[in-house]
Amino acid sequence: MTAGAVTFARYAYPPNALGYCGPDADDELFERAHAEVADGDLRALARDFEGAWPYLEVLAGAVGVDDPLDPRVVDAYWLGAPPAHQVALADLGASVDERFRRRAGPGWDRLVEALVPGAPLCHAFHVLCVSPWVGLLRAGVVDQPLEVVDRCRIRWGRVTAVDGDRATVVSRPVVLDGGRLALGDPRPEVVEHARRGDSLGPAPRIGDVVACHWGWACDQLDDHEVAWLIRSTSACLDLANRQLGAADRPAVTG
Repeated sequence: MTAGAVTFARYAYPPNALGYCGPDADDELFERAHAEVADGDLRALARDFEGAWPYLEVLAGAVGVDDPLDPRVVDAYWLGAPPAHQVALADLGASVDERFRRRAGPGWDRLVEALVPGAPLCHAFHVLCVSPWVGLLRAGVVDQPLEVVDRCRIRWGRVTAVDGDRATVVSRPVVLDGGRLALGDPRPEVVEHARRGDSLGPAPRIGDVVACHWGWACDQLDDHEVAWLIRSTSACLDLANRQLGAADRPAVTG
């Protein structure tokens, strides 16, 4: 479906442009996201995101569709929409082993450790519970892992200014508070939303709530989508705090 593939491209572009994941194809991703073109080439590019694609396949099975780029699947992966919370992790068994083990490599043991009841199968789960950054935090390395975790997760923020290809967004960063990961006080950040006047997603306006990934505003969010992000982020922060041995207080409040 066009909407799902294009949405995937919008969220996948920022880390791809930085060389962090997926094929060497940031210009192609951007052009298809901007023009809202979901052709066979875009689908082939999406399959080359070895971190995201296994999640999309498993979520497609949970939704009961054959297309990992179905809009419901894409929303579940990036935003933590309801299907992300409906995957029966205990029943995944061979599906997880088959789809993840080969691609996860050294991260396989971390993934298995994090697969506990209540874990939403989504991007926040991968960033906060599977990636090595929380392990570094546990080892006492703080500054860089904390910055990566915050910028890599999908975060919601309200637009307060727009200046050309950039926008100022107020969002809540991930902080380490008494050895525990939580959302800190709102703060402004400047993000890109366009390249030379071409917007990655819908052009933001003052007052909009947008989804940010790395240094980009990827999409506008409605109330339901913000609620999905809050719920999935809270669940994954709590799971990460279990790994840190700091699970006594809620990670998301207010």
